Amino acid sequence: MTLCNLAQGFLFSTMDTQAVIDHIVEELDTYANNAGIKGFVIGVSGGIDSAVTSVLAARTGKTVLCVEMPIHQAFEQVSRAAEHIEDLRAEFPNVNCEVVKLSDVFDQFVATLPKIENEDALELALVNSRARMRMTTLYYFAGALNFLVVGTGNKVEDFGIGFYTKYGDGGVDISPIADLMKSEVYEIGRALGISQEILSAAPTDGLWGDDRNDEDQIGATYDELEWAMMFSGDERELNDRQHEVLAIFRKANAANQHKMVPIPVIEIPEELRN
Repeated sequence: MTLCNLAQGFLFSTMDTQAVIDHIVEELDTYANNAGIKGFVIGVSGGIDSAVTSVLAARTGKTVLCVEMPIHQAFEQVSRAAEHIEDLRAEFPNVNCEVVKLSDVFDQFVATLPKIENEDALELALVNSRARMRMTTLYYFAGALNFLVVGTGNKVEDFGIGFYTKYGDGGVDISPIADLMKSEVYEIGRALGISQEILSAAPTDGLWGDDRNDEDQIGATYDELEWAMMFSGDERELNDRQHEVLAIFRKANAANQHKMVPIPVIEIPEELRN
């Protein structure tokens, strides 16, 4: 447990893990059947979220296309993804794989763009461009094969701090694990037999071309963020680290509300239509 959990006595929610797995698989299958869709396409990164999501999709029995999309990716991330897909294909004959190397495409894209003097803003813009390039690739396969793009975001990322790229990894057709806390994703991962290498790897979005992980970017662990997301106690009783984590969570949540709510539509007053 983290300091936050120990100090507050916070316990992650208990769940019937196998029942949750069965529920997600059934919901995926039903949604695809109702939409007249033949299968699923998933970007596999070598992390726990995409690993769990790909196994859940495979368990529907529908065709699953796992796509690796390295863009100047760290070797260990690429190797974890490849090994996971290999294990998945050995267990599920309905799983296929495509590797689309996007580094050259990304470099050409960068070379074509005008330069921006604000280097920090430029770096973040290019990080988000990587995510959107991957989204475009997934939808290429989805459109060509009549598949659904399956999201891999968890509840903390999608509805807590908005830790994803709008129209990048946030551009999906269905989100199987978006109502699961990160700790619950790990619990399901262990039940599904996800490799220890993936279970023990530091969570990372793999978008920066270096070894920084999610905690480096956010400033808090997922355990701490889960605590902050659920916190409803007396702030006067918190220690310094808990105050810091709560501030990190609230700042990110406020800044990223535009990702979590529907796109605003400017409504035209009826009197202006007459």
